[in-house]
Order: sequence, then C-alpha cells, then structure tokens
Amino acid sequence: MIERVAIIGMGLIGGSLALAWKERRKDLTLAGHDVPEVLEKASRRGMIDIASASVPEVVRGADLVVLSVPLDAMHSVLEEAAPHLEPGALVTDAGSVKMPVLREASRVLPTANTFVGGHPMAGSEKGGISSADAFLFENAAYVLCPPLGQEEEPWLERYAPLVELIEATGARVFPLAAELHDRVAACISHLPQILATSLMQLVSNRQDKAYTQLAAGGFRDMTRIASSPFAMWHPILDANRRPILDALGAFRDILSELALQLEHRDSGALCRAFEDARSLREAIPKDSRGFLYPLSDIYVYAEDRPGVLAHITGTLFKDGISIKDIALLRIREGTGGAFRLSFENDHLAEAAVASLDKAGCRAQRL
Repeated sequence: MIERVAIIGMGLIGGSLALAWKERRKDLTLAGHDVPEVLEKASRRGMIDIASASVPEVVRGADLVVLSVPLDAMHSVLEEAAPHLEPGALVTDAGSVKMPVLREASRVLPTANTFVGGHPMAGSEKGGISSADAFLFENAAYVLCPPLGQEEEPWLERYAPLVELIEATGARVFPLAAELHDRVAACISHLPQILATSLMQLVSNRQDKAYTQLAAGGFRDMTRIASSPFAMWHPILDANRRPILDALGAFRDILSELALQLEHRDSGALCRAFEDARSLREAIPKDSRGFLYPLSDIYVYAEDRPGVLAHITGTLFKDGISIKDIALLRIREGTGGAFRLSFENDHLAEAAVASLDKAGCRAQRL
C-alpha cells in the first residue's frame, strides 16, 4: 500500500500531481520538497501536508518518492535520497528521457528499493508551481518503464499501487521499455522541438518582414513549441543525444528524397508521400495528450461571440453528458471556429450531437 508520498520538486508537474492526489486520494499523506518560497506557496494552496527543505527528511517514512526535477538534477537528488529511503519504498520520476535515469537509479539506490521510470506526457506553456493544475493529466498518456532487468517479464501488475495512484490523476498508464521510450520520444517530442526551432531560424534569416507578418495558420501551429526556453531543453537534448541524432539522420534522408522527387517533378512519388502521411496522421488517436486508444470525438462549429463555449459545455452538463477532453481547433476573428469534444464512447458522442443540435449548435461526427 502507498500511504505516504514524497514529491521532490514542486513545480508544474510535481505540484499538479500533488493537487490531483489531494482531490482524488484523500487517504494519502503528501510531503513536498523544494526551495522555501515554493514550499510556502504549496502549503498555502493546500497541495501538501508536510513541507521540507531537506531531501533526507522528506523521503523518510515515504512509501513512494517522486522525483520531479530537471534531468540534470536527477543524479544529485538520487544520491542524496538513497541512504535515507525506507526499505521497500518505490522511487519514480517524471523526466522525458528514461534510460540514463534508470541506469543511474540502478547504480545508486539500495537493493531494497525499486525505481520505476515515469513520464507524464502532459504540460503547459507556463511552468512553475503557480501553473500547477489538478486536471493537467486528465486523459494524458503517463508512460511507466520497468526497472532494468524486468523488461521481458510481466511487471506492471507487480506495481499495481503505483499504477492506481497514477490513474487517480485522470491519466492513462502506458507501459513501455525505457530504451524504446527514448527512441519514441526522440521522434515525436524532441525532434519536433528541433524542427520548430529550425523553421523559425529559416524565417528569421530572411530579411523581408513579410515572412513574419504572414506567418500564421499552419506555420504558427507547427512552430508554437519554438517558444520553449533552451534552459529547459538543454538537459533533455543532452540526455537523449544518440536517439535524437538517429531521428535527425532519418529525417534528413526523407527530406533529401523529397527534394529529389520535387526536382525531378516525380508527382507520383510525391502523391504517395502525401497520401501515406495523411493516412497515418488520421490514424493517430485524437483523444488525448499522448498516444493511446481513442475516445469518441465530435466537432462543434461556433460563432465568435462571448459565452459560446459556456453555452456548449452548459448544454451538455444539463443533459448529464461528461466531456473527457476539449480542444479549440481553429478560429478566425469575427467569424468563428471549431471545437473538438471527446467522450468516453460512441453512445455518449451521439447523445452530445443530439443535445447540441437541440440547443441550436452545429455539431457533427466525422
């Protein structure tokens, strides 16, 4: 049983975990560690029961220790915590690269303690404890990676209390070997960050202001993550350097092939590339922040006027229809836009369409 949890690092992820568990697992005792001013905010918001400025102190008595610190701080925190862990206590993390952390944990932790790698695939453009949100993990993929040496055996049920705790946040647990996780993350998370940065460099190198003045629509969507600070990405790029270089090399080969097809006006090959990309893109689950089995989606078209979203959600609330996820897909000022609403199953999605149609909203399933 997990009755006491120590969270080291009370920023966006650590603070959001604390808030989610405070709301949904009131049986837990939560202890938090960070700098004094952050701990003061955490205590004021009711996130934690115990505030500690000492790593050894915060892990004592904990059944589970969550390391929610930057990757380049994992080594020092693991070494500081290791001698003070309770025998049998689980340790997990929230970093976006897994193999280096699992290796370090295997080297540092006592044999009486087990490290399960964790990666919540959720976040916000704003960090820090002030941005912590109890619903941050709702419908998000939460990857758990087995301890080194347990990859080839059924391992997830062995850590059922941890799985139940993660699911209590609203996230969906996705078991994945650490090495595969890092290759996947390199392609779907780390490479896109590099590409967004490169696209912005391409435009910034052009002297005419028209490039930035007209950079809207697809370009703006593709480069949204280019606003992420390098200080956050530096340890990630360093820790996952080899898989990222492999992904970059494979992408470079694809770009070279596309360039040749364009140069030789090979419309057949270009068409196949476009169609293959479209088919694969449509097969990606649309329901969650991560890669998991899909929910059921509907699309609602709304005018650009105050209160329209409240009208949509209020209509469904009155009819007892629970929305699992919501996203604004596009909007043009003065005309309107489209929302994607996700539901637990097809029956609820159909009921939502009927409810919204009756309320005068234009809704449909595609």
